[in-house]
Amino acid sequence: MSASSSPLNSFSTVHSPRLHSFASVSLPISHIRIHLPSPSACRLRTKRYSPLKPHSLSKPTRVSAAAAEETLTSSSHSFRDKSPRDITVLVVGSTGYIGKFVVRELMNRGFNVIAVARERSGIRGKKTKEETLAELQGCTVLFSDVTSLDRLDESLSGLDWPVDVVVSCLASRSGGVKDSWLIDYSATKNSFTAGRRRGAKHFVLLSAICVQKPLLEFQRAKLKVEAELAQEAAKDTQFTYSIVRPTAFFKSLGGQVELVKNGKPYVMFGDGQLCACKPMSEPDLAAFIADCVLDEDKINQILPIGGPGKALTPLQQGEILFRLLGKKPNFFKVPIEIMDFAIGVLDFLVKIFPSLEDAAEFGKIGKYYAAESMLVLDPETGEYSAEKTPSYGKDTLEEFFERVIREGMAGQELGEQTIF
Repeated sequence: MSASSSPLNSFSTVHSPRLHSFASVSLPISHIRIHLPSPSACRLRTKRYSPLKPHSLSKPTRVSAAAAEETLTSSSHSFRDKSPRDITVLVVGSTGYIGKFVVRELMNRGFNVIAVARERSGIRGKKTKEETLAELQGCTVLFSDVTSLDRLDESLSGLDWPVDVVVSCLASRSGGVKDSWLIDYSATKNSFTAGRRRGAKHFVLLSAICVQKPLLEFQRAKLKVEAELAQEAAKDTQFTYSIVRPTAFFKSLGGQVELVKNGKPYVMFGDGQLCACKPMSEPDLAAFIADCVLDEDKINQILPIGGPGKALTPLQQGEILFRLLGKKPNFFKVPIEIMDFAIGVLDFLVKIFPSLEDAAEFGKIGKYYAAESMLVLDPETGEYSAEKTPSYGKDTLEEFFERVIREGMAGQELGEQTIF
């Protein structure tokens, strides 16, 4: 995430009627394309949401430190007793793949939403400030830089009302070593710290189910944040958290639809049984995250979550796709050992050329998502358990495949998570 060069205290309020995940592999035989995990940009399905009128917000004005302190001190410690329109939720990562769904879901429920965004957001900063304002229409948009605690603090100091809840949908776009610690840890911690200074009593963290077996840098970074949230809750009984660990997102499983539709085989590693998941739609995940704002049974909990129905292996996902297309199943099996060879070469080269550090990490990410299931890891057996992975929502992978067959993957590009 690049720092914004614009004035630090730039606010824009817009009113309108009321808004590290999984890998897919596609191979036109000549090459393998691996889509690496991260909750990033996706086209909004706004037809899911019924129009609601947002709580009227006035443009924030700067107040004295004493007045701000008095406001924070006098705010209710039990924000859950308030009406949603009187609860302020600060969302960071609001323009990301999952974040924009979360913003819209919170607005639909009547919360007073403040969305933090960069002035140049989206993949490689392609989205302008005006486009961001249009996308997040209906909430207060605060342009700032979450990678700098000082700048985020300065931006939030212009608010004349306290923050009740912080929801973090931040995730590194590349999964590289430095980017993981900058975003998944430092920026997330900055959001926590700045939110607490504004009176936040609850923090909802979008983590990932794969942190159960931490072999990658972004997983270690997320676990460090998780641990610090638990420490804060143990130290301050008025503070609570909810850690959401979702399984695979639909987008990450749609990369082969067009290829199969055009007669290419469905590519999978090994026998297609290596990496099962309970795929989940973005709106369903956003609804679960929004539940965490008020649901007391989700307080101070680590919450693994998957979509509805049974767990699906890559083989079963491919069979669904062929059935929907009316085609005879045609699978291309790639030995998992090919990933081990590539990782070995990269690990050797990085010792000579340190600049290849991220390339080596990307190789490990690819291997992880080709081999590990996105399900709850049963501590008693050491095996992944579909039965112990909770289900939520109503959107199915089959419905998603049907839509992609009709409409394509436009708006769901993986951008920086794509490696050839």
